[in-house]
Amino acid sequence: MKNLLFHEIHQKSRLSIKELNNTLKGFELYSSQWSILFCLKQFGSMTQKEIWQYLNVEAPTVTRTITRLEDSGWVFREESHDKRAKNVHLSLFAEQHLPEIEKRIQLVEKEMVANLSNEEQDQLILLLKKIGQSF
Repeated sequence: MKNLLFHEIHQKSRLSIKELNNTLKGFELYSSQWSILFCLKQFGSMTQKEIWQYLNVEAPTVTRTITRLEDSGWVFREESHDKRAKNVHLSLFAEQHLPEIEKRIQLVEKEMVANLSNEEQDQLILLLKKIGQSF
C-alpha cells in the first residue's frame, strides 16, 4: 500500500509525543522543550543555530522555546566568541532534574517498544537514522 510508511511514522510520532508530553507534564515541560534539553544534555552547550539545524525546526520557533526554558530556569544563554551568536547551556536546575526526567522517559520508551526484541529495537533505530540522509 502506498504512503503506508509515512502514515505509520506520523502515527507513531504523534503517539510518542502524546506519551512524552504526559510524562513531562509533572515537570511543566513539553516535548518541544525536551528536545532542546536533550540536545544540550547530549552535545553540551550549543548555539541557537546549531540547535535549530540539528532539530530541523525553524529558527524563530527554537528561539521562542529557548526563551521559555530560560524564563523557567532550565537553560541560560551567554555570548559566544562570535558576538552575533549566543551559546545555550543547561542550568544547574536542569542538571539536577534531568536524571529523573530521563528515568521516567526511559520507562515510557520501554513500554512503547515492549513488543520488539532488543535486536529489533537496534534495527529500528538504525533504520530511522537512515531515513532522510539523502537530503
